[in-house]
Amino acid sequence: MTNSSSNSMSVPEAKSAMNRFKMEVANELGVPLSDGYNGNLTSAQNGSVGGYMVKKMIEAQERQMAGK
Repeated sequence: MTNSSSNSMSVPEAKSAMNRFKMEVANELGVPLSDGYNGNLTSAQNGSVGGYMVKKMIEAQERQMAGK
């Protein structure tokens, strides 16, 4: 099964958890992210949130694979 949108969730039930995670990361980085429209933010600000989310997810997976 393929998704027509690259932004859709593979596990729809994870959407709210991912949104909370995104808001936590934005807060850590000092990016004023809000629910809904964020067109006032630069692409660098938005990209930093997404990039840091990926970094944290990779670190968590590495810890899990190492048995920690």
